[in-house]
This record gives sequence, C-alpha cells and structure tokens, in this order.
Amino acid sequence: MVAYRIGIDVGGTFTDFVAVPDDGSSILRHKVPSTPTDPARAVGEGMADLLGMLDGATISSVTHGTTIGLNAIIQRRGGKVVLVVTEGFADLLEIGRSRMPNSFNLHAVGQQPLVRRDSVLQLGSRLDPAGNVVDPATDDEVAATAARIVEQAPETVVLNLVNGYANPDYEQQVADRLAAAISGLGSSIEVISAAALWPEIREYERCLVAVMGAHIHGIVKRYLENLQRRLAEQGVTAPLFISASNGGTLSVESAIAQPLDTILSGPASGVTSAQLHYPGENLITFDMGGTSSDISIIVEGRSRLSTTNEVGGLALMLPVVDVSAIGAGGGSVIWADLSTDQPVLQVGPESVGASPGPASYGQGGDRAAITDAYLATGMIDPAGFLGGTMPLDADLATAALAEATHQLGVDTDDAAGWAAGTALRLTTAQMATELQKLLAERALDAPDFTLVPFGGAGPTHAALLADELGITRLIVPDAAATYCALGAALAPLRRDFVHSVRTLLDDQTVANLRSAGGRIIAEGREWLAANGDNPDEGLVEVVLDMRYPGQAYELSIELGRFGLADLADAAEVVEAGRIREAFNAEHQLRYDFVHASSALEVGTLRMAIIGRTIPLAAPAHDAEGHQPAPRARRRLNHRGTWVEAEVHDYADLAVGATTTGPAVIEHSDTTIVVPPQWALRRLPNRDLELVKEASL
Repeated sequence: MVAYRIGIDVGGTFTDFVAVPDDGSSILRHKVPSTPTDPARAVGEGMADLLGMLDGATISSVTHGTTIGLNAIIQRRGGKVVLVVTEGFADLLEIGRSRMPNSFNLHAVGQQPLVRRDSVLQLGSRLDPAGNVVDPATDDEVAATAARIVEQAPETVVLNLVNGYANPDYEQQVADRLAAAISGLGSSIEVISAAALWPEIREYERCLVAVMGAHIHGIVKRYLENLQRRLAEQGVTAPLFISASNGGTLSVESAIAQPLDTILSGPASGVTSAQLHYPGENLITFDMGGTSSDISIIVEGRSRLSTTNEVGGLALMLPVVDVSAIGAGGGSVIWADLSTDQPVLQVGPESVGASPGPASYGQGGDRAAITDAYLATGMIDPAGFLGGTMPLDADLATAALAEATHQLGVDTDDAAGWAAGTALRLTTAQMATELQKLLAERALDAPDFTLVPFGGAGPTHAALLADELGITRLIVPDAAATYCALGAALAPLRRDFVHSVRTLLDDQTVANLRSAGGRIIAEGREWLAANGDNPDEGLVEVVLDMRYPGQAYELSIELGRFGLADLADAAEVVEAGRIREAFNAEHQLRYDFVHASSALEVGTLRMAIIGRTIPLAAPAHDAEGHQPAPRARRRLNHRGTWVEAEVHDYADLAVGATTTGPAVIEHSDTTIVVPPQWALRRLPNRDLELVKEASL
C-alpha cells in the first residue's frame, strides 16, 4: 500500500494541506479557510477532509508549519518569564542596542520588553571574556534568588550571565543549581541557560533568544500536545514533525524543547521546496498569499540564512531562511488616501483577512482588495475561484472598486477598472522596487534569475512583476497554491549549532575551531539518530562569521557542504589557507576590494546538521503534447488595454503542451495569467514554464 507524507501550512487566509505519496504518483492538495482565533480548528477540519480523500491509505509522517509562537510574541500573550542576570545588568532588555525605532520622531517609544523590570533578578556570579569564573555564585545567593523566583510564580526562568557564551557549561551548572533550589521550595519551574541554548556572542541578542523561547514555550507546548491528541483521535499515529525557520524540520519533542526554532517556519518551507525541485539554479521565490508577498533569493541552488531578523520588534539572532516581505497580498485593502492635499490611491498594509475577506467574497465586507482587482480585470473567473467551490460576486467587487475611485474624484467611464488597474500597477511597482533593493545589496541582477511564484495569488501576479523587473523566465510549480505545505512535507531534519570565539585567525584559533567542530558533528549525529534518521546519510554545512579587525559586523563565509559519512572531523574543513581564500573572495564580491595582508578576525563558527533528503518523484514520461484548444475566451485587461485571452483548464495541459499569451490557465486553487509576448510550456515534472518570447 502507498504511504503518504502530509504537509500542513497555516496561513493568514487559508490553511493548506498536501499528501505526497512515496511512489511519486499524483500529489493530493486541499485548502480550508484559516481560523485565526483557533488555528487548530482549521487544521483538524482540513485533516479530516484530507483523510477522507486518502481513503484509509497509510500515513508515514505529518509535518506542520505553525505561527502560534510568532503570534504569541507579536501580541505579547505568552507565559510569564523571570530573567536572572549578572549583577549590574538588570536593564539589559530595556537598553538593548540603544536605538530609537524612529530617530526623527521625538515621541517614539521603544518596544515593550517581554520581561517586566520587577521580574529581572540579579546574581553576583561573573565570567571574564575568556570564560573564566571571576565571581562564583554562592549557595546563599542561589537560595535567595530561588526564593524570589518562587514568590513571582513564573512559567519559566531564564539565566543569562555576562560572557556566558565563553563558558556555557558553567552557566548551565548555575541554572541546574537554581532549578534544584526552586524544587527544594516545593515548586517545579524550568530554568533555561541562555548560553547553553545558544552560545553566541552579543549579550542582548543571546538573552532575547532564551527569553522569547521561554515566553512562548508553554503556549507552543500546549498547542502541539493538543494537535497530537487531535491527530490520534482521527486515527493518525504517524510521527509529527514541525517546520523550522531554517528551512528544515524538527521532531515535535525538539520543537517543544526549542520552540523559537519554529517561529518563522511558514515562508521558509516554500523556499525549501524550490531548492529541492530546481537544485543549482538562480531563483527568486515569490510567495503571494492573502496577507502579504514574500521573496527569497536563491543563488546557485542555495538560499541565504539571515541572523539579523526581527520578530515583533525584537532582534532574532537564530539562523532563519532569508525571506523578505516586499508588498501586498490578495487581501490587501485598496483605499483612497484623503489625508493630503493631493488624494491618492493606496494599497495595504491593512488586509481584510479570511473574514470578512475582499468585497467579492460576499461575507459582509465592503472594502476592495487586490483579489477584487484581479476579478475586475478578467484575471480570475468569479465562478471558478478555488475550483468553483467558493464563487465570487463580481458586482460587489465592482461596487467597492468604484467607490474608491469616486472618493478620489476621478472622472472616468470605468470607475472600477480604473481603480483595479491603478492598484495592480502600484502594487507591482512597489514590489519591484523592494526586490531591486535586496538584489542590489548582494550585487545581483534580476534578469539573471528565474521567478518561482507560489501561494494562491503568486501565479496570477507573477508575470506582471517579471515584466517590471526584466525577468524573462517563470516556473509555476504544479502545487503552487500549496507550495509551502509541500516544502514542509519534503524538508529534511535540520538543526543549527554555533560556537563563538572572537579571536584573530591563527593556528590556535584553527585548533579551537576544529575541536568545537568535532564536538558539534558528534552531537549532530546523535541528534539525527534520536530523531529517527540515519546519520551516515546526513550532511553538514560549515560557515564562519569573519571580519577585518575593527569592523563592526561580520561576513558569513561558506566553507562548504559535506556528507557526514565522508567527514571524519572538522579538520578536513577548517584550514587557515582555505578560510582566508574564501573570505577574500566574498569581500571582493561585496565591496570590490580586499586587504590581502591584513589579519582576519573569526567571530562565530556555524554548523548545520541536515538529515536525509527525501528523493523527489521522477519526471513524467508522457508523450509530447500539442497546443490544446481553449475551453473558452474572455476579455483580459493588460496594462490598461483590453485583449481577448484564451482560457485553458490546467488539467488539459499534457506534458509538452504549449500555448502563447494572452491566455489564462485555471487551476483548482490558483490562476496563471500568461500576458501577451509570453509563451507557456508544461515541463516533464508537471510544472509550467513561462518564457518571454523576445528571449526565446
């Protein structure tokens, strides 16, 4: 019997499901409206539907991407945390990096810390920069601190000592002593060592990693345990995995232990899927859903991990797949801005969400959204939305768009068409501007990349964005509307490790890095085995954060990806000449110069342990298809001009089938728009390739 791997992605508007068969046959897809007030309800309802579609088939695994932790931090509704710091550093969270949110706003206020000032306790224990214990924590201090903790009755305690990264074993020992003292007072409260959790230099950011994780620990634990219970009630006994922010997955036990690793997992899964399907290529992923549009840049098959993200205004130093929000989603509001002397049409940032949704949903909402603009320009069919299961009301869309035009006082015979066309041009220009900035920062050029759109609205809007950027090739995945859920199902296990040194590159530093790397490889192999994977089939990625002495920030230098079975220890990777050569090449690319004779400073060793990659289904071997006859024709407004477009059913396009724009391809869960001067072809792996005809 065929076994299925199930992937689940919870979005702001829809919750997506895919079932990937082990034998490579057709992937099953399903979508249900999200339930923001209770995300588990949509997951349960969708799983029930999917299990009915699978009709008793075996399920080998379930992988779930969740935003429960992210929402808890943004809304500040996690559990109570007590923070214990080195004496004299009680204001660590308030001071942060001493940066104002807006330097030109005298009334700006900083972000509210996750730990109240009266819940920050001080301990006399102190370490020097080398990790030597200068002032040990006495038994009396530990006992007194434990008593104050019990009085406050927090859900979790975080211990963060100055320079703790240099001696995480000592900080963990103090945390264990605190936990024992608390237990001796009749309470059971977990004590987390920040340095043991993430031993990286920079006190404020390291402290935030532990505090944010502690803040969401309880709510994530309860959610995942409830999810496990619901799945069991539905007869699902397969292991549950959770999507991780680094593009991999974690066992549910690992996710409960380190919930912060899952906080930005949703967007990362789509990037993972693109990398697995098109290894070695230059890609820009474009995920346009109901609320926003996110992009990630993949160079030669590798996406970049960022350690400078923010969550709810708080710095996140954990490695996260570098995904950037660049614009509106299908639910972004189109509105008339009358606040200035020259009124203008605006799009977003507010979204109408799943309920009431765009005006055309007919659920009581009367504000126009991007989805209404697609409807008014002929890009989507009101009767065919979501395969006909959720018909839209074109009259309501027209009325809402026309109202925005009338508020601006624009004199036109087609008020709805004017607002729709203007909103789409504005949205596209804003997206292109933001993306060009990101590419310029990395000395990259948009025409050198293939755009991979997914999400419900991505394939609909992709060609507009490609034209604006000068991109001449698109790949629309077969599972575009559920691509993040597909990435969740396919993603391998992955865990990141760090070791900070902050010393000049010399023989002693190389020896230190090799020793730390060897320990990480051994721990990583044990972690893979404990999570049910074969370590000999795993990989390790090695990265060094480096800089010239005196620089404020480091460059992340990739030393390569190696098979764990072939790598005896880190000595094969960490070699001084190789490190200097890699740093010089990256610095030349970024800044167009190098100081070849300068000393180099090594900040942090980063290693990622990656589990076995699930092989993808073999491409289909169908006979070459012909140019299919259109099912219908309809008017399509392309950049202000109405043209007649062919309408094709996605299922009618056999492998090798071709057509040229203007055309509209209607899928059960998305619509692909092929503008004039673009040609479409169905690839052997069933994805769609769109190429600008001038580049053929």
